[in-house]
Amino acid sequence: MKNQKKAYLYGLSTIFLWSSIASAIKLSLRWTDVQSLIFYSALVATAFLFVVLCVQKKVPLLLHFTRREWFFSFFCGLLNPCLSYLFLFKGYNLLPAQQAMPINYTWGIALTLLSIPLLGQRVTRGEWLAIAVSYFGVLIIGTKGRPWSLQFDSLPGVLLLLLSSVIWALYWILNTRDKRETVAGLFANFLCALPVLGLYIGLTHGERLWTEFSLRGVAGGVWLGFFEMGIPFVFWLTALRLTQSTARIVNLIFLAPVLSLVVISVVLGEKIHPATIVGLGFVLTGLVLQRSMKN
Repeated sequence: MKNQKKAYLYGLSTIFLWSSIASAIKLSLRWTDVQSLIFYSALVATAFLFVVLCVQKKVPLLLHFTRREWFFSFFCGLLNPCLSYLFLFKGYNLLPAQQAMPINYTWGIALTLLSIPLLGQRVTRGEWLAIAVSYFGVLIIGTKGRPWSLQFDSLPGVLLLLLSSVIWALYWILNTRDKRETVAGLFANFLCALPVLGLYIGLTHGERLWTEFSLRGVAGGVWLGFFEMGIPFVFWLTALRLTQSTARIVNLIFLAPVLSLVVISVVLGEKIHPATIVGLGFVLTGLVLQRSMKN
């Protein structure tokens, strides 16, 4: 199989996995709470990344990280998975999956906004238009097609998801300055986050951690750990490494929210509101415009 075909295979596999995430989060939150779900997911993802490092024989790289690099990993771990997934899961807890999922995809727009103060990049008029178009889509989704009313099903849910997208974008901007091997650096970030998440769940749950233990909740955490935080990351990096054109692979990401709506409808039984489709169209249009301005 030629490299480009392998790249498409890995890329499409990633998109397929990502399309299940919104439904997996909503199902998992029926059986467990936000704090437990984050901990289970992060634990599984950390274990998976360690196995990847073992297979690639890159574990010794961890021994060469400096104290400064471990402090950097600790800070990055606070951002992701700690804060980004805390706000993401809380947002999903307050909104239907069909509303939460498209809003989460605005992290690409947040990346552009944060690049202004953090990377000193200039944003063109066209990119400002793309930003406005995407966030207008969020307004349509959050108000169920009544953007001028400013009456949201759950304004806290919308704000939490937008905040999650900003933190996620900040995390990736910071990682552009990380010169360490990619999987090793990501593993270090998750490893540093685990004690924080363990302390957090201990303080918030106490004895309830065992009395309210749910195997279905753990299963949800395992799914998200593998198919949201772990495997897609490795697949996506592999696709980008094999492809002859990065744009061909990156453009596949626009399939994910469309497929996700289908999964949400089938698995969760949510009747997709017309405003969700229209709003998602605005969000994706903004993202496409933004990419076209950069090319």
